Amino acid sequence: MIILVMGVSGSGKTTIGKLLADSLEWEFSDADAFHSPENVEKMRRGISLTEDDRMPWLQDLQTAIKNWLQENKNVVLACSALKDSYRQFLLLDSDRTKLVYLKGSYELIQMRLQERSNHYMSKKLLDSQFYTLEEPVDALCMDIAQPPQIIVQNIRAALKI
Repeated sequence: MIILVMGVSGSGKTTIGKLLADSLEWEFSDADAFHSPENVEKMRRGISLTEDDRMPWLQDLQTAIKNWLQENKNVVLACSALKDSYRQFLLLDSDRTKLVYLKGSYELIQMRLQERSNHYMSKKLLDSQFYTLEEPVDALCMDIAQPPQIIVQNIRAALKI
């Protein structure tokens, strides 16, 4: 099974994804690792990625997901997946891929980004993240104001894993 943990930058995708993967003894993967150095540099400078910038990244993610499914691997993938079209591109098998949406207020996420260091994603891009976000209607939605351990427990309970 693949669990795709999605949300805007600062919503806790990596934190929740790692905790969830650890609790399940599954592999964890971060979609940030699939970005090209050019994309990382653009985001570091506060420049939003274009659709052309994102397509190779999405294709690499899709290939990884296909491989994990073929190998029957259990993986938690942290990925922004802000647009419905991106999610449709990545969620290849509805029986074996589950979507978890980490939802939070602009103010809470802005506060988290201000406290975060050593991450390439510029705080300047938060507005564009919320502007781009197309909230999913078919995802398990988690309120990020809760403590991470509670979020993980709620995900596991809702997905019965």
